[in-house]
Amino acid sequence: MHILLQQDESLQQQYDLLARIWKEKHDDINEEDNINASNIISRIMSRATDESTDADMVTRPKRRRRRLITYLAFSSFVIITSAILFYQQRDNSRLTEQVKSETIVTHKGSRLQTLLADGTTVWLNADSKLHCNNDFSGATREVTLEGEAFFDVVKQANQPFIVHTSGIDIKVLGTAFNVKSYPEDKNVETTLYRGSVEVYRQNDSLNTSRHLVPNHTLRISKQAANEVPQLSEEKRPLAKDAPALPFIIPIDSTKQESERMETAWVYDQLKFDVIPFEEVAKKLERWFNVTITFTDEKVKKINVYGSFTDETVEEAFAALKVGFPINYKINKHDILIGSSQ
Repeated sequence: MHILLQQDESLQQQYDLLARIWKEKHDDINEEDNINASNIISRIMSRATDESTDADMVTRPKRRRRRLITYLAFSSFVIITSAILFYQQRDNSRLTEQVKSETIVTHKGSRLQTLLADGTTVWLNADSKLHCNNDFSGATREVTLEGEAFFDVVKQANQPFIVHTSGIDIKVLGTAFNVKSYPEDKNVETTLYRGSVEVYRQNDSLNTSRHLVPNHTLRISKQAANEVPQLSEEKRPLAKDAPALPFIIPIDSTKQESERMETAWVYDQLKFDVIPFEEVAKKLERWFNVTITFTDEKVKKINVYGSFTDETVEEAFAALKVGFPINYKINKHDILIGSSQ
């Protein structure tokens, strides 16, 4: 092989070019793959060399020599190109496997918008996780949520979209809805804006479900989701300390989505309306990426309300202090809250 390359400058240039392409494309493959590829090239080059040696026993016209050189160069090009395509296909296959199982994470103080494989748009609130269970090529499109997310689902009549969260399954076709289910939350809340959804308890032997229509919120306790299905219909109301059953709450549909409490966060607004400070503190922690500690238990029960958009954490707490009887101290990411009375 080397004799032929030395004898023909153009062949040597073509070989060097192909070798450089191979190196640039496959610097990241492992040594075993590189050896296998090199062996393939060597075999075809050796075959061409053998033919060249046999042909040199007799006087050969220049046309035949050029034909051999062309064959050698073309064969080398084909085998190298095929090998490159093979490894690219292998890498693409590995990428596809990764896409089939993907987890999207947001940390405290951050929110993001993302597009799923089927074209569904998802807004993920702070400190949340969304796990895509498959690549949406099967009979269903399934995700698992921990935290809060707003889904605008692409309609596919023969392929339902299912959200799994805290013992609850939410099944839709094409719709827009919000799901809130942080680990520390006592309830799972599903708020529907467009379309329709069916909400099921996971592993529900009673096969019960709740149908939700637009501009309503379905609230179900996590305890109910995990325990009530084990009870019969007759015993369920009589069970001692039985958790509250799901109930549906209408939302104010006269307001635009950007002004509604349930979805204001999608539009970069933090809103809360007359709820205990202890619950507000959880929202503030996620929104500003801080840790809040109460130095007075009574402050936790103060009902507060507010709305923040571009405020810093210092500005937000200054506003809360004006409206409510609290004192606070901020030390970087740690905030102490006490009573001013």
